[in-house]
Amino acid sequence: MSEDKPAETVENSSAEVNAIPNGKGHEPGEEIAASAKTPSAEDCENTCRETVANSTQNASPHRTENTEASLPENQEFLSGAEDKKTTRFTDFEGKTSFGMSVFNLGNAIMGSGILGLAYAMANTGVVLFLLLLTVVAVLSSYSIHLLLKSSGIVGIRAYEQLGYRAFGTAGKMAAGIAITLQNIGAMSSYLYIVKYEFPLVIQAFLKVDVPAGEWYLNGNYLVIIVSVTVILPLALMKQLGYLGYTSGFSLSCMVFFLVSVIYKKFNLPCPFVDFAHNSTVSVLNVTVNDPGGEDNPACIPKMANLNTQTAYTIPILAFAFVCHPEVLPIYTELRNPTKKKMQHVSNISIAVMYVMYFLAALFGYLTFYDEVEAELLHTYSRIDPYDTLILCVRVAVLTAVTLTVPIVLFPVRRAIQQMMFPNKTFYWPRHIAIAITLLTFINLLVIFAPNILGIFGVIGATSAPCLIFIFPAVFYIRIVPKEEEPLRSVPKILAACFAGIGFLFMIMSLSFIIIDWTSGSSKASSGH
Repeated sequence: MSEDKPAETVENSSAEVNAIPNGKGHEPGEEIAASAKTPSAEDCENTCRETVANSTQNASPHRTENTEASLPENQEFLSGAEDKKTTRFTDFEGKTSFGMSVFNLGNAIMGSGILGLAYAMANTGVVLFLLLLTVVAVLSSYSIHLLLKSSGIVGIRAYEQLGYRAFGTAGKMAAGIAITLQNIGAMSSYLYIVKYEFPLVIQAFLKVDVPAGEWYLNGNYLVIIVSVTVILPLALMKQLGYLGYTSGFSLSCMVFFLVSVIYKKFNLPCPFVDFAHNSTVSVLNVTVNDPGGEDNPACIPKMANLNTQTAYTIPILAFAFVCHPEVLPIYTELRNPTKKKMQHVSNISIAVMYVMYFLAALFGYLTFYDEVEAELLHTYSRIDPYDTLILCVRVAVLTAVTLTVPIVLFPVRRAIQQMMFPNKTFYWPRHIAIAITLLTFINLLVIFAPNILGIFGVIGATSAPCLIFIFPAVFYIRIVPKEEEPLRSVPKILAACFAGIGFLFMIMSLSFIIIDWTSGSSKASSGH
């Protein structure tokens, strides 16, 4: 397949193509490639008629809500007989099943953050944590609704192209940069876990108390090996949908983690005995074997708790459902996609993660109460560093975060393509080169910049609110025609308030990080 199209062909059809609200509105090269693939004259005639119809529809913005509901859904998202002749974004039709899409989006939501939720509950209390988690889950679902509604009106299923439609090149670049920074930060944090946890797991399994410089206990070597043998092959997949199987396995690893946390709750005494200081414990071993130990103040869960750490946990919860860069790519590859179907995928994924988050936080907190650490598995290691079950859980968590990296890499690659090669069709050498370059860069960061997590804290505090709250809201306000929803209509007022919440979270998160740095502590970073 040729990478580039003749310049004169692009120029002759650019005006017509740019009027087509089908996800290719600003990618004439790809639109022509799709049209060229139609096998017969009759098909071409059908495509041309659809092009004219769509052009007419886009040129006339005075549409009613009913018209909007029927046209994009039926013509552009339902993959009818004519629609199947036209491929979008890349040279394939959406073939990913509903279940695989749920796995992929669930895996995009589920990250290493689940390890810190018990700590968050310890600093908010059970009821306040549940309230905050519920609010964030509902807000995330509403945010995805705004994205899908905006994409439905203009027929675009790329975050960056929604930015282009709303604010031109500036909007496109802002969305692309935010996605790139956010997801590079996420991938780096996952590989940091591989770098620091994997050697400890191998060391514990081999019962090596004092490493003597063995290469297989060197985190730098291990993170490169994992990147080359596991992450890179998955990242080279042409379609995100193929990762549904690995996403399902990744989620099953996290289910194993959750079951183990619940099991340990009923098999550890309270207060627990610290393995490292077993002979000199003064506080932790009080009433360990006392049948009345549950009456110990240290073993009574707090329903609501406000302390100096409470404010730090709110941004952690606010970003617990970050999956928005992956929503539209998954939507693109969904079989027979409709807005309603994709919203169901999102709602199910968020609901499943909501339940897993709450149970993991609850039972982790009820195991250690105020002694729980920012990283839950570290707390178990304080009891018995050679506990076989916890070692298996560590392996499961490592597997889960490793298999999440390719899912997070796809939107970054798409963002780079949209920013740097907007008029190019799918091209294997470019597809592979971007993946290798990204993984190489992230590995170098993880190996040579161990203190870079503080920088990613700032990136997360700015890009995450943009992707979750601000961009979906302002894109919605700009894209939905005023004839359908005036600026003072309830949906647009709600969207404006939603953007305001995003700015509030951004200011709050940045404030905590700055206070952290100026006070010389590392509380915020430990909570992320």
